[in-house]
Amino acid sequence: MYRSLFPRDVFAEMDRLQRDLQQAFDLSPSIRGFARQGFPALNVGGTPTSIEIYAFAPGVDPATLEVSLERGLLSIAGERKSVLPPAEAKASVHINERFDGKFRRALSMPEDADPDGVQASLRDGVLHVTVKRRAAAQPRRIAVQ
Repeated sequence: MYRSLFPRDVFAEMDRLQRDLQQAFDLSPSIRGFARQGFPALNVGGTPTSIEIYAFAPGVDPATLEVSLERGLLSIAGERKSVLPPAEAKASVHINERFDGKFRRALSMPEDADPDGVQASLRDGVLHVTVKRRAAAQPRRIAVQ
């Protein structure tokens, strides 16, 4: 009797296929971000003096990253190389859920974002972008006399 090293269950394969198809056409948010164009996953927040963006991009070479702010649109672009063996190696890949290739994410910035006050750093696979707010737009306390 022949037994495969990786037994295949027809119903499990059908379930996987259904999830893959649903993910391909689903535009609702999930744990991995949006089904399409969801890499890198983002956290965006703010303080009275800045807008803080965290892009989770493990395995991305800092030399391939490009961060730009133009006309109120912050763009994060780059490329993550594949860690799979090349096709000529004739290796079998059983599961490949990691994204590789070129990516671009764009965020609309508020009116008080200062294009001259943008800083970006990459540490442990997390890109941290800080966009300063213009001083005129920051709240200030006015003394009553």
